[in-house]
Parts: sequence; C-alpha cells; structure tokens
Amino acid sequence: MDLTPRTVTEPGTQPPARKRRWLPILVVVGALLGGGVIVTQFLTSAIDYYCNVDEVGVRSGCSGERRMRVQGVVEQNSVKHADGGTTFTLDFNRKTLKVAYSGDPGGVFQECIPIIAHGRVVNGVFESDRIEVKHSNQYVEKNSTRIDASNKEAAACSVLKG
Repeated sequence: MDLTPRTVTEPGTQPPARKRRWLPILVVVGALLGGGVIVTQFLTSAIDYYCNVDEVGVRSGCSGERRMRVQGVVEQNSVKHADGGTTFTLDFNRKTLKVAYSGDPGGVFQECIPIIAHGRVVNGVFESDRIEVKHSNQYVEKNSTRIDASNKEAAACSVLKG
C-alpha cells in the first residue's frame, strides 16, 4: 500500500480556482432579511397596549395612531346609534374620549359600565372595531387595581343615573 501524497497539478502551476456560487448565497441572505423584516413588522403591529382613558396621549404606548385597547366607563347619555355605527364617550379619572364603533356593540353593552374598546385614535376620535364588556381572567389577575378603579367610576355613574 503506497501512502505517499499525490500531486494533482504539475509542480510550479497554480491549482484551479474554486468557483463560489454567489447566487444561492444571495438568495439565502435575501430570504433571511425579508423574513426578519416581516417578523419584526408582525410583532410590532401585534402589540396592543392597555390604556385607561386618562392615559391616552400621555403615557408611552398610548399615543399617536397606534393600535391599543382603551378602558373606561361608558358615559351616561352619550350612546348614539346612526348610519350602522355607534358613538359614545368613555370616561375615566375625569378624562373623556369620544369613541366611534363600527357596528352595534350589542350584548350587555350599556351606559355606566366599564368596557375595553380596541382600535386607534384618528383625528381625536377613538375608532374602535371591537368592544369587550367583561374582562378576561388573565386581565383581571394582572390589572385588578385598574378594574377596581373602573368599577368605582361605574358606580358613581350609576348613582348619577338613578
């Protein structure tokens, strides 16, 4: 068995240059960059901040036209139905926010109850596309002080109503 190394090229000549395949590398890099941008945009747009009415436009994450969830009490005598939509005013800590809901909230939606409206502020009006009347158990666990404050506001509204 001969274990001496073999030379592929003649002595004094250069070995053939190895060709890199740049196209597959560029395609993989482009796909990774594109995927990163898509994931980043998705995660950024998927975050809905919880804000009380008095925090809108004041607290970080509760300003601008970003999507958020706003908690407040439906102000007495503010609910109006017109053109297939519903407008009302949310109140919290003596601050108010005009809400335009696309549709009829239905269910147990009424004046003087705490709700969460999902949407964004456009030209000073909160344009909502979803209304939650009851809080989820996860929200209750994490935000019991907010709910207590909201229930006090609702109780005060109910007293005025009666």
